[in-house]
Amino acid sequence: TSNSDSRINSRQLGTPRGIKAECSHASGISCLEARGSYVAVPTSGDRKNLNKPTRGRKKSVFEAYMSKEDVSAGLKRGELIQGPLRINPKKYHEAFIPSPDGTRDIFIDGVVARNRALNGDIVVVKLLPKEQWKVIKPDGSDKETEATHESDVPEDTLGTCVPQETARGDAKSPDVIIEAQFDDNDAEHGQDHLQDTLTEDIKKLSLGTGEKVKAAGIDGVHRTKRDDGPKVDDPRLLPDNFLQRTAKVVYILEKKHSRAATGFIKLLADKNSDLFKRCAMFSPVDHRVPRAYVSLAECPPDFVTRPEDYSNMLFICRIVDWKEDSNFATGQLAKSLGQAGEIEPETEGILTEYGVDFSSFSSEALECLPQSLPWVISPGELTKRRDLRKECIFTIDPSTAKDLDDALSCKQLPDGNFEVGVHIADVSYFVLEETALDKVASERATSVYLVQKVIPMLPRLLCEELCSLNPMQDRLTFSVMWKMTPEGKILDEWFGRTVICSCVKLSYDHAQSMIESPGKVFSPEELPPVSPQHSVAEIQQAVLNLHRIAQHLRKQRFVDGALRLDQLKLSFTLDQESGMPQGCYIYQYRDSNKLVEEFMLLANMAVAHQIYRSFPEQALLRRHPPPQTKLLKDLMEFCNQVGLDIDFSSAGTLHKSLNETFGPDKYSEARKEVLTNMFSRPMQMALYFCTGILKDETLFRHYALNVPFYTHFTSPIRRYADIVVHRLLSASLGARSPIKMKKEAIQRQADHCNDRKMASKRVQELSADLFFAIFVRECGPLESEAMVMGVLNEAFDVLVLKFGVQKRIYCNALPLRGFHFRKVGRKPELTLMWEPEKLEQESVPQVITIFTLVEVMLTSDGVPLKYSALLKRPSSE
Repeated sequence: TSNSDSRINSRQLGTPRGIKAECSHASGISCLEARGSYVAVPTSGDRKNLNKPTRGRKKSVFEAYMSKEDVSAGLKRGELIQGPLRINPKKYHEAFIPSPDGTRDIFIDGVVARNRALNGDIVVVKLLPKEQWKVIKPDGSDKETEATHESDVPEDTLGTCVPQETARGDAKSPDVIIEAQFDDNDAEHGQDHLQDTLTEDIKKLSLGTGEKVKAAGIDGVHRTKRDDGPKVDDPRLLPDNFLQRTAKVVYILEKKHSRAATGFIKLLADKNSDLFKRCAMFSPVDHRVPRAYVSLAECPPDFVTRPEDYSNMLFICRIVDWKEDSNFATGQLAKSLGQAGEIEPETEGILTEYGVDFSSFSSEALECLPQSLPWVISPGELTKRRDLRKECIFTIDPSTAKDLDDALSCKQLPDGNFEVGVHIADVSYFVLEETALDKVASERATSVYLVQKVIPMLPRLLCEELCSLNPMQDRLTFSVMWKMTPEGKILDEWFGRTVICSCVKLSYDHAQSMIESPGKVFSPEELPPVSPQHSVAEIQQAVLNLHRIAQHLRKQRFVDGALRLDQLKLSFTLDQESGMPQGCYIYQYRDSNKLVEEFMLLANMAVAHQIYRSFPEQALLRRHPPPQTKLLKDLMEFCNQVGLDIDFSSAGTLHKSLNETFGPDKYSEARKEVLTNMFSRPMQMALYFCTGILKDETLFRHYALNVPFYTHFTSPIRRYADIVVHRLLSASLGARSPIKMKKEAIQRQADHCNDRKMASKRVQELSADLFFAIFVRECGPLESEAMVMGVLNEAFDVLVLKFGVQKRIYCNALPLRGFHFRKVGRKPELTLMWEPEKLEQESVPQVITIFTLVEVMLTSDGVPLKYSALLKRPSSE
């Protein structure tokens, strides 16, 4: 088919050509109702289910789950394996669970083998016999043996999350848009996805695991056959490095997926069926979620008579059941959101899918707050605290921030040393253990920063008023103070409850200009209002002293072997009236950000040591495991192939290699960005944990920071873990009775904080994706330089440098005479033969390999929120 015919608009897809739409529940092959989102086509792993006897009832599509008892027994004996399920967003019939021993992931092939589990669920699987394992190529060029981790870089590698201004918290760091996640559906790229899936699956059935035949996409293209892998059909005869273990799901231990999805409703295809009169079909936007029957009674009243009015209307559906004998789940329509492609409906959909609670706080929770306003600190409370209200203390935050968690101070002492203070909002004074407010905060676990707004963990009265360290207001704080040398060597340390009055609210820009122009005298107009108690010069001097100390601390951290992976992070300027994105730029991480980050890290480490010393069984710390061995090995292999000399032996050597490999030329920065992206893939998430549960202290380490103990203390307004840490710290100083939670409860809370952290990070990424897609639609097409970061045999991935987004470019979407894939040594290379602009000219060849610089155009696809990257034709000089 020509490119235009097969560019299917997944939201208006009827029955694909040549496939009859019939609901044949009796077989394992499903009806292709309205769209290829979730077709239970049998794959090689599914065959044995097709010929079970029916015993006079509807034949099962799925196997019944094992009993709880058999599952526990099987796990104990090591016959079953448990882990979180990841479904590949680009190929939803592929799923994976991590191997317990850190080697290659276990592959779960097809919807039937996945047995009704959804992305993120903790599942129990049973390995399939070896003859059903997946044959792979040993040299790592088969990209699809691992589903890409949606985003697995600990934000601690990457500095503090930057709230609001950029509102991107920490995507694959604070800051990426990962893995061409804008096109989780190849249907828009000239590949008829449905037909591909079906033909592939039918081929698998007919060919077993042997060579899969590739249909040629464009005539006259030289295809390279895969001739460097084994040619044996039977996996049992192959060595293990050629194999990937495969498994099937036998039980769902924990339904982590919210079971909510956004999508569209359509009438059923068969007008004469009994179902047609009762049900509609819900088609989720996320292909990893099944389609579901929903009751027509829940649909809008005129839906049956005017279905076309609803073709672009987004709905939220909750999956309530999924029976063994049905290809489709049963859903309940929760609400209609509005038109697809609009900011608010799409945002509400994202929040609901990821289980973010954005409802108003209950009256029970609000009753826990001080009722008589304006609130003042009682004289009794003042006597229990060190009074720092006369000191020069200030905040540095993004200009738009309203929840100011942290303040800094730096006073020169007569002996030439400094007294440096980190002062954190004393949230645990207001949020008492086991109250209604505490319960809500512990459930939300984190504030969620979207591009256009924040979903707060605590009521606004606390976030923006009582706890926020607003200038010229007395506020309760928890402080860590050090006596340190100008080089940042710690001579003395003090923790305690304090009261402060911030003298100014600086933005990162203000602090940056103080650092960049140390001699400059600032006029009052150039800065926010300053307390009459302190001069601008005094504040400026404190900022400069902190900056100098921070430079020493930072330099020492990297000498000591820390790693930082800074990824490009997108920020938007929004129209004041409409809220639409007007501009978009890459957020600059500067010295003022680094200054704040260094002292936050120092405070977090100090508190980690203090609470672990005092409560070795109950401390809530944050660990960062080393990279996944398998993915790291693949990356080392890849770097060797492309001739990069990278030392992977530790976080520190990795950091050094990354920062020394590149020359001074203009593109070295771009190459560094591409590598940073690659290095991020094998990285694991940093995790909260309770020290009493994890017996081996070596596991407490933080890989990226390269320190033995770390925790989160500095953001209690927006992270619940920090509130628990505040309570532990307070108890360790004898300022309150010990924390009521037992170690098991602390670990459960830690797990929940980890889950919500992951969800909020994903939501932040999706929010930025949403705004970027709208920006491309409203302001595109956009031109940018891009650098190639991966080469496949018919497509290649690029990092779009101006915007930090990754996109896949498909050869068959370009005006080429042909293209040719080969390996030079072990380095993959694609040669594109461009159609000449004038008939008599020669075809222009363009070689695409890793780090090739290309020009791309980002253009909207005419489907809500989808856009493509097209390569610009190289100039013929």
